[in-house]
Amino acid sequence: MDIEQKQAEHIDYFVKQASNLKGTALSTVIVEATSHPSLFAFSEIIAASNVLELEGTENSASLDLLRMFAYGTWSEYKSAADRLPQLVPDQVLKLKQLTVLTLAETNKVLPYDLLMQELDVTNVRELEDFLINDCMYVGIVRGKLDQLRRCFEVQFAAGRDLRPGQLGSMIQTLANWLSTSENLLVSIQEKIKWADTMSEIDKKHKKEVDERVEEVKKTLSLKLQTVSRQTLSSEGMRRSFLNMVE
Repeated sequence: MDIEQKQAEHIDYFVKQASNLKGTALSTVIVEATSHPSLFAFSEIIAASNVLELEGTENSASLDLLRMFAYGTWSEYKSAADRLPQLVPDQVLKLKQLTVLTLAETNKVLPYDLLMQELDVTNVRELEDFLINDCMYVGIVRGKLDQLRRCFEVQFAAGRDLRPGQLGSMIQTLANWLSTSENLLVSIQEKIKWADTMSEIDKKHKKEVDERVEEVKKTLSLKLQTVSRQTLSSEGMRRSFLNMVE
């Protein structure tokens, strides 16, 4: 079962749980969801009406925490830790995994120094163990550890929830990509048309050359036939003259 299918099943489970609970019980579900080892998307849980109703209540910090897991990073959590519930170890691990995904969104070569700073890791061995065991093995990223250059080369990274306002930017990016693709397609079509035209010109030129060669062959053949007849006629006249002399 691939990671997308697992995500869909876990999301569906927690959305159903959230839809049937309120208040403190809902906060417990949020802790469970943000601690789950195979769940990395939370926007659908946030969108559940019961969850949104936490806004402005004594349990609103749980909603803020859920948003942090949907859009934030470990360093952002630390900056707002005084206003958010304390994390259990599984939540810390999850938020650090999500931090790697965020970093991979904008840079496919992640320096070890940057990763250690963002993840609060003190040495390279600990960082590489985390990337291998808690990221690549889990399936949220694929890449290559380059110890010589001290960086992680990202080949694939799972996507995170879209941040508020990010959808418009993504639509614009896709629109720009579509426009570029259309222009490239037009350019390719023009080149194909040019190649077809040149091919037709080459075919026409070859046909003209072949026809000219045939004309030359026919002319030479006629000249050879004429010369041959003239030679035979001269030979006949010579023989007739010799016979008369004899």
